[in-house]
Amino acid sequence: MLTGKQVRVRFVRDRVVPQYLDPADAQWLEVAEELLAIYRAAQGRTRGEVETEIEELFGDLPQPLIHNGLAKLLEDRCDYEVQAGLPPEEVRDAVFLTAAKKRQATLEQLGQTFSREEILREVAGHMNADPQQVEASLFADLKSEQRLTHFKDTTAERLLERYNVALAQAVLLRSTGIEVVLRGESPQRYRQLFREIKFRRLMCDIEWLPSPLRGRGAGGEGAAHGQDAYRLHIDGPLSLFSATQKYGLQLALFLPTLLLCKHFELKAKLRWGPERKDKLFLLSHEDRLVSHQAETGTYVPVEATMFVELFRKKIADWEIREETEIIPLGKNVWIPDYRLIHRATGNVVLLDLLGFWRRTSAERHLAMLKEHAGAPFIVAISDQLQVEDAELEGLPDHVVRFRAMPLPEEVVKRAERVMG
Repeated sequence: MLTGKQVRVRFVRDRVVPQYLDPADAQWLEVAEELLAIYRAAQGRTRGEVETEIEELFGDLPQPLIHNGLAKLLEDRCDYEVQAGLPPEEVRDAVFLTAAKKRQATLEQLGQTFSREEILREVAGHMNADPQQVEASLFADLKSEQRLTHFKDTTAERLLERYNVALAQAVLLRSTGIEVVLRGESPQRYRQLFREIKFRRLMCDIEWLPSPLRGRGAGGEGAAHGQDAYRLHIDGPLSLFSATQKYGLQLALFLPTLLLCKHFELKAKLRWGPERKDKLFLLSHEDRLVSHQAETGTYVPVEATMFVELFRKKIADWEIREETEIIPLGKNVWIPDYRLIHRATGNVVLLDLLGFWRRTSAERHLAMLKEHAGAPFIVAISDQLQVEDAELEGLPDHVVRFRAMPLPEEVVKRAERVMG
């Protein structure tokens, strides 16, 4: 992702307009190829050496922000490691201590001198190593001295496309609120998108906008379903009191999934610049940003996977299944995470995992579930990801609190209670 200093935008009245690159532009394709050539040949070189080569090649050009941004995206595709024959911290301690002793001796005995090579030889003797090893290990753990071990290659065109997405992501980090309208997608795409919102822990209200054709004429509901629309109201990072960096990262990671949609319109309210001026950012499918995210299905956080595995290992009386149904909640919709099935009776309890929720949002969500869910339900709310200090004490039996991961035994106790 781009840093704040690498963001290139212009202003049209109250709008912030990112300065996207044309992925077909011959000039920028050439720049991208030159940068790729540097990283492709950088195996075993230090981070500092790579940065110096890029600076020598592009440092005097009139648009350094673009070159720096492209280089940053390639840097994110690199793996660097500390490579040293001796522990750098131990080497530094030994070298500095030996040098201090030698310096003290020179002050006490006039005319006595010492050299850097002498210090390295003495330390090498104590550590049963060569002076060259000592010198190479001395600062090997500094960031600039880490060596490149792997570079995930790409093409020049994909790099320029990734730059445009990263630019939009960086703008969204300044948002206080986001509204997205989606229409014309398949039920599978809606389901994937809504579950991505949930698993990215984004605070979001989803409003269902039924098609005016629903229930009319030939073809029935299934034919009209593709014309249904949804309006998403997502809190931006700057609307939160805390955890903005973690939340902002999750929001940025959500954008590539949105870009997979064929028809969307995004409107974000921003606080821009040191003075936090109110601005607006617009993005739609017509901007033709290309997602770098592969169609790999729904993202599932590690703790959710661990919960399901532990549930199936510990709980014999209940079966847990992933839920995929989109359930209307009045004008809103809900996709529970799991369906809990009591093996003896066949009774069902729906389970939802929530994060980044305020008390007011949780209460509103619970009220809608009570009115429209149509089945017993439980919501599990993370203590660790709360963005406000207010506790959710006093909420009804439908709520299970957890820190790192819901406990299957607690979930089952609550399921039996709400099932009656």
